Amino acid sequence: MADIQYQPDLLGPEFEQHTIAQPVDYEGPVVCTLVRLRKQAPGPKAVLYVHGFTDYFFQRDMAAEYRRHGFRFYALDLRKYGRSWLPHQTANNVRNLREYYTDLDAALAIMQQEGCTNIVLSGHSTGGLIVALYAHDGNRRAAIAALFLNSPFFDMHQNWLNRRLGVPLAARLGRYAPDFRIPANLPTEYGQSLHQRYQGEWDYHLPWKPIEVFPVNMGWLRAIHAGHRRIARGLSISKPVLVMHSDKTVRHAGRREEYAEADGVLNVRHIRELSPRLGPNVTVVAIPGGIHDLVLSRPAVRAVVYRELFQWLAAVLPPGAA
Repeated sequence: MADIQYQPDLLGPEFEQHTIAQPVDYEGPVVCTLVRLRKQAPGPKAVLYVHGFTDYFFQRDMAAEYRRHGFRFYALDLRKYGRSWLPHQTANNVRNLREYYTDLDAALAIMQQEGCTNIVLSGHSTGGLIVALYAHDGNRRAAIAALFLNSPFFDMHQNWLNRRLGVPLAARLGRYAPDFRIPANLPTEYGQSLHQRYQGEWDYHLPWKPIEVFPVNMGWLRAIHAGHRRIARGLSISKPVLVMHSDKTVRHAGRREEYAEADGVLNVRHIRELSPRLGPNVTVVAIPGGIHDLVLSRPAVRAVVYRELFQWLAAVLPPGAA
């Protein structure tokens, strides 16, 4: 760890990255990638951000907001995502969500070595599911001062029959055929509402975050289902948790205008109902007009997200840290 070497990052001169080699798995060599701002805020406060499914870190504005509020900013591209996706690997492939714990262990260890003592662990969507589980039983959970979850993926956005019968059956089959691929069936309208090439505000690398999301392996489905079952049974995260989600779910698939003001990926009712099961100190906030990734919402909505977030952090972080 003493010889950490950062390299230039694709986001430009404000950012740099460090590739972390991990033990080989069932596909071969594995890495994860830690990204940080080159010019960090002073002091011990920091955030580690973890992206969602078919995703990677590209949100420059989010990093700038954290720095403006006195936080050092780091983001982690998990194994087989974005910067960490190697040519021999299947994108996003995982068989147990605990595989990501090693990535989080390494990132948190580096942050602590670099002087971060009040760390906010943040995750979006699938990243929200992963970091919630890690905050419950990860090796370095004691390093976490608070947890911020942006539209966490706590249940499948499916009808009752699929959620109660179809998904559990498919997850069971994933034990025996983990590499069998099935379509993810997520709406293309969500991606089109984001990217500048269509009608969105944002520019990002479409091969890593395509409009039509990557298919999933049955092993991935089994891993996600197991994570969802753990959330449903309840966790015991001792640190304060903030969960944010949109105030509504897209009701009419295909209507593009809805994807700019509602969650077009998950059912916000599931998030609202399951979040209190994370631990004894959970705050849940609905954001009017928010989209699935709240920090990519329209400017006025983003302002509300950041106001709520930093007011909450000021209230819950240890004295002298905020």
